[in-house]
Amino acid sequence: MRFTTLLAPIALTAIPLVQGGLISYGLCQTGCNTVAVACYAAAGAVFGTVVAAPAAPAAVLACNAALGTCSATCATVVLLAPIP
Repeated sequence: MRFTTLLAPIALTAIPLVQGGLISYGLCQTGCNTVAVACYAAAGAVFGTVVAAPAAPAAVLACNAALGTCSATCATVVLLAPIP
């Protein structure tokens, strides 16, 4: 048996378990949605009521794009961040 085969399990148990934290993810998503609601209000629309994307104003489409970017950032950064 090789020395590295014996050492690998011991080394892996020494690494502390770290999770991103679902609460942090929820708070991040809540912040994204709050900004999206404010963006819709500034565009003169109500969040969640715009049905057809081609008929939507350009400002509402920009709000949707910003919400998508913010949500993706939450998913990639906050879920992987070392928050115990």
